[in-house]
Amino acid sequence: MKLPSRRRYLFLLGLAAFASTIRAQTPGTFTATGSMTTARVFHTATLLLDGRVLIAGGEDESVFPPLIKASAELYDPATRTFTPTGSMTTARSHHSSLLLPDGRVLIVGGTAELYDPSTGTFTAIGNTSQHGFTTTLLTNGKVLITGRADAELYDPLTGAFAPAGPYAGSLDGADGYSSTSTLLPDGRVLFAAADQLYDPGAGTFSPAGGTGGYYGRTATLLTNGKVLFVGGEDYDPGNRPNPVLYDPSTRTFTATGNTIFGRSGQTATLLPAGTVLVAGSLTYANSFGTSETYDPARGAFAITDNLVNTRFFHTATLLSDGTVLLAGGYPGLVGFGNVGSNVGTASAEIYTPPTPKAAPVLLSLSGDGKGQGAIQHAGTVRIASATDPAVAGEYLSIYLTGLADGSVIPPQVAIGGRLAEITFFGNVPGYPGLNVINVRMPGDVASGPAVPVRLTYLSRPSNEVTIGVR
Repeated sequence: MKLPSRRRYLFLLGLAAFASTIRAQTPGTFTATGSMTTARVFHTATLLLDGRVLIAGGEDESVFPPLIKASAELYDPATRTFTPTGSMTTARSHHSSLLLPDGRVLIVGGTAELYDPSTGTFTAIGNTSQHGFTTTLLTNGKVLITGRADAELYDPLTGAFAPAGPYAGSLDGADGYSSTSTLLPDGRVLFAAADQLYDPGAGTFSPAGGTGGYYGRTATLLTNGKVLFVGGEDYDPGNRPNPVLYDPSTRTFTATGNTIFGRSGQTATLLPAGTVLVAGSLTYANSFGTSETYDPARGAFAITDNLVNTRFFHTATLLSDGTVLLAGGYPGLVGFGNVGSNVGTASAEIYTPPTPKAAPVLLSLSGDGKGQGAIQHAGTVRIASATDPAVAGEYLSIYLTGLADGSVIPPQVAIGGRLAEITFFGNVPGYPGLNVINVRMPGDVASGPAVPVRLTYLSRPSNEVTIGVR
């Protein structure tokens, strides 16, 4: 695809305007950041469209029975501080949170509610029947909720919950600690704790091909399309579950290189370079203050820096600048001969990868990443603008930077808060570093001269540009 010289100029200008700046930190290390306003365990952390992180709920186990929290707070990477925001309508722990295409956050845990960052408030939206729930944003814009009860679908457009169809087998293992759900590159969802695959097109579950998950396992979609499972119940360092890879194309689980330490209660975060950061643990063998990375190309783990504070059952959030925020959790071993305590921590820290990469940048005609986007009517050089607007069902080409080379994980593009169908994504031939995404214009977007367009890729939102829509 050959771009006109003006497009190439805008691309280079966009690169200059959005060169990523990472605070001076030693690559591959953890550094302390501001502490949360309160200690939290079994809370959630959600990266918002503006780059802040919503921390919600959790437990305070300094009292018995544990105090379940309704409070929430925001982490601002610019100031490295946490500040309170509105409280949830219901106190929650072991719940799930998910960023919706329109920027609101869905909170699910028995009941459900929405957080609106523009007002800092939570609003109750109804009940779900789930226990041990996970939430997954499907490519059609609906949210799949899985857990111990029958699966459900939440439609953000109507606010309604509906059955998603019965599971294909036993739900053994699908509890609030080990449940994970993973959106696969082909749009299906892997609910590995119960050995299930959900097909949104057919609206059915089928066996995934395994035997279910372990307590404490994490599931991480790799850029090659496979899913890495790490950790598991490991109170005996000589009896630890080994990491495995799930291949959706064959529905098979195969062994990969072993972790350096056995782990449970850890987090596993896909880094933009394609490696996976595995941090924290509750296990013996001095592993709970350590971290390691998994390299899919070598199929091997390697030790990296120790955490500033030992922690497990914490959260880990990939930030817009490519660093990782770790927050809360238990600071030591629980219930083993009074080693450690049952009290969570308010501390937080930042991991800086060896090669931090910022979130993708949508290019704009002005070159500053704002206003009219570099978005063409597909197959033309015409910009989809206020004077030449896009229409429902047509195909568009969106120019950007920052997609991972060779990755099969599709981005998600929201136009007017509605997900668009992705038909192609990748590099533009002849223009190193320049990417293009071809999408089909959604049919339920309100008309306007400056409708917002935003990309989410590897869980991180891009900047916002606009498009004309008729």
